[in-house]
Amino acid sequence: MLKKGQIDLIKKIIYIIIGSFIYAVAINALLKSHDLLSGGVTGIAMIFNYLFNIPTGLTLIVLNVPLFIVGYRYVSKRFTYFSILGIASASIFLVVTETWVIALESSLVAAIFGGLISGIGSGIVIRSRGSLGGTDIISVILYKYLSLNIGGTAMAFNAVILTLAAVLFNVEMAMLTLVGIYIANKAVDTIQEGFNHRKTIIIVSDKYEEISAELLEKVKRGITLLDGHGAYTGREKRLIYMVVRTMELARIKDIVRKIDPEAFLSIIDTREVEGKGFSIEDLF
Repeated sequence: MLKKGQIDLIKKIIYIIIGSFIYAVAINALLKSHDLLSGGVTGIAMIFNYLFNIPTGLTLIVLNVPLFIVGYRYVSKRFTYFSILGIASASIFLVVTETWVIALESSLVAAIFGGLISGIGSGIVIRSRGSLGGTDIISVILYKYLSLNIGGTAMAFNAVILTLAAVLFNVEMAMLTLVGIYIANKAVDTIQEGFNHRKTIIIVSDKYEEISAELLEKVKRGITLLDGHGAYTGREKRLIYMVVRTMELARIKDIVRKIDPEAFLSIIDTREVEGKGFSIEDLF
């Protein structure tokens, strides 16, 4: 019988391989087949392929070696190993799918779907605690130490790719590449954070005891009672504070309204939650 940790490890490896395959298909079948570029180191590898006919997968591995060393030092061994798996898988799939083409008449549509699908593939790999190398590694380091948005950080690095596309090829390629990169980064952020949204709820009600008891029983989420003071009324208040999943929000509102229709609710988007009750692993 495999232990839970071993099962999780196998799942991550499988997801990284699947994400790498999706990424490679998007690069070859949509972007490369329409003479477009991807972002990051893959984009640089594609430029070498266009100019000197050097295989994209080979360039990708060579350019990523120093970045793996940085990742090993500043992120973690596990992240580096998963990233090596990701880039090795992507490089192999780039060779396997080199002749694949998804026939589209519009280069703009190719840029949109190429960006979306490559972002989904990259997002799956990052969510599995790995990366596809390149700027992903640098972005993850900045995310870990400075909490900077992964997609936004990658977008800053991609300004170099856009400049090279405009200078070496043409402005139209640069503009279409920009569209693809933007969509790819949004897809990465959605997979990394968007499907894991939380809401922070603050409830102000004189019936806080009854509401708290009902929420604890029906929703089974931790609740913190905060002391408050009404500036207008001068009365002491108890505030209910809790963090919940987005899907639980409607149920909570129903419970609160049934007990106290006059209750005040403040619902706030919460980007990250770590702690008991949410099964959040260490990111790296």
